[in-house]
Amino acid sequence: MTARLADIAAQAGVSEATVSRVLNGKPGVAAATRQAVLAALDVLGYERPVRLRQRSEGLVGLITPELENPIFPALAQVIGQALTRQGYTPVLATQTPGGSTEDELTEMLVDRGVDGIIFVSGLHADTSADMGRYERLRAQGVPFVLVDGFSPQVRAPFISPDDRAAMSLAVTHLASLGHTRIGLALGPQRFVPVQRKIEGFTSAMRERLGMSERETTTLVEHSLYTLEGGQAAAAALIDRGCTAVVCASDMMALGAIRAARGLGLQVPEDVSVVGFDDSPLIAFTDPPLTTVRKPVPAMGQAAVRTLLEEIAGTPAPQSEFVFMPELVVRGSTASAPAAGPGAGPGAAR
Repeated sequence: MTARLADIAAQAGVSEATVSRVLNGKPGVAAATRQAVLAALDVLGYERPVRLRQRSEGLVGLITPELENPIFPALAQVIGQALTRQGYTPVLATQTPGGSTEDELTEMLVDRGVDGIIFVSGLHADTSADMGRYERLRAQGVPFVLVDGFSPQVRAPFISPDDRAAMSLAVTHLASLGHTRIGLALGPQRFVPVQRKIEGFTSAMRERLGMSERETTTLVEHSLYTLEGGQAAAAALIDRGCTAVVCASDMMALGAIRAARGLGLQVPEDVSVVGFDDSPLIAFTDPPLTTVRKPVPAMGQAAVRTLLEEIAGTPAPQSEFVFMPELVVRGSTASAPAAGPGAGPGAAR
């Protein structure tokens, strides 16, 4: 190491201490001097440290939780198309169970010199996670935007759907059909979108049905954002007398339909089901799914536009941009059965 420092110092015409400061990214070195040291590295054939390499032009990282839920590929497609239209190349990095973590994927993208990163449903949505990782990323000079989730501890632009409004839309629709026992199936409590959906659900149940917060609590079931998770949560809610189930994802909603049928009930005659996302192909399920459409095109385009402003040095306000969802009524909801689940004309006798 000492011999290498001496070689670089001699080539650049500076002291070994100055070379050390440049290699370790320390402040207090003039730009011209820093450039001379980097040029000496190149001339002598030494590899530049990762943090000192020239950033690749036009690479933007996109980190998603997984691709099994069709809403994530849909969002990735919108973001990818918006980036390529602006001359950038998207780099998709996907977390998988037992695979790379968000931190590992972030490090990989930073090492490859991406111009910025878009995080979708990442640790920023987990209230139990350490938000210091994002401040450390900001300190490295990497612009980023966070989609789905919010933390006041992170200084960055956030892009979110209005989860509270989504639940109000679903509950209002079901209450208008005569349902008074409406259940809510969603993911773990620690996630920000889950907490917001519960708030919206509780408020809507109070306003539409006069139900207290304590009563509403018994109608909320936490599970996993999977078909199996939705099936388990819906089975528990139907057992508590729910004639309708609002789900926090379309995948959970498909599980809820499976749960109802497994109990000998029909959808929507005995149990109504509402999803969330309006994932691709969800209109063609049996029955076609009533769902709250997540504004994916608007959110994806806003994420790209906001990130490119950050990259250009004209950052958007470090706050949350909230997009309004839309109720899409299809065949999985109908009037409430006469006397609770199992009383409808299609129920098993």
